[in-house]
Amino acid sequence: MLKDFAKLQTFLMVIKEKSFSKASAKLGISQPAVTQQIKFIEEYLDTKIVERKKNGILLTKEGEDLYRVAQKLEKAITSSEKELLKIINKDFTFVLGASFTIGNYILPTYLADIKNKINNEVFLNVALSSEIIEQLEDKKIDVALIESPIFKENIVYREWVDDELVIFSNQQLPKQLKHDDLMSYNWICREESSHTRMLTSDAFEEVNVPCENFCILGVLSNPTAIKSTILHADKTDKSPVTSVMSRHVIKDELKDGKLFEARLKDHKIERKFYIAYLKERKHDAFIENVVNYLL
Repeated sequence: MLKDFAKLQTFLMVIKEKSFSKASAKLGISQPAVTQQIKFIEEYLDTKIVERKKNGILLTKEGEDLYRVAQKLEKAITSSEKELLKIINKDFTFVLGASFTIGNYILPTYLADIKNKINNEVFLNVALSSEIIEQLEDKKIDVALIESPIFKENIVYREWVDDELVIFSNQQLPKQLKHDDLMSYNWICREESSHTRMLTSDAFEEVNVPCENFCILGVLSNPTAIKSTILHADKTDKSPVTSVMSRHVIKDELKDGKLFEARLKDHKIERKFYIAYLKERKHDAFIENVVNYLL
């Protein structure tokens, strides 16, 4: 087989220059070497590919077919070489994928340091945990940071940051909430596919609170929208507008007294955030640097 492509490059140069002697000068090899390489191709393919004429060379039908194939190969190799040079020169973008809470409220403070750590540009993509894992499997992102470990055999998961989900409002709430408190509030909820929503529902079931009977004002798709809705809710309403959120999302507002948190009586809703990456890349230097830094 023609494994090294050098002989096809010689063939392409012969066609371009329309001369064996001119091709040898361009390639920096002897004319007999050019002739020998063309002969090798013809013997390998068991067919004549070029014919020498007084006014140059002429491709046979098989030679024309080979010429088209060789041109395609040349373009593919050139493109691949450019990609390799990007890696060698570290001229590429490292893509992080993160779930909404992590991507919007935790990771931004890390990005500059990660960029310096690997000496490369870093791009952040934010979506649901399930979508981020899909992007990781499709190799659209390099490292995933998620709120829930959607376990796949081809992915490595590392525990990362501790998190707690709390009930919050723009009105003062009792520190420990009972059944009647929860049933009297107006609620803003996450969509059903959200890991936060699933954890919350499980927690409410454990304390015998039927959350399906809550007074739900709306269902929103991300923490930022929910936090904004709670912040702008009517503070004079006797039934506070509440939701469940990671403390990482509302920590600044809690500190400034704009929001107030509460917990279920004798119950904490806790979870871990995870770092995830493909098993096939566990020895990748860039992956290792980012993961080790985050850990």
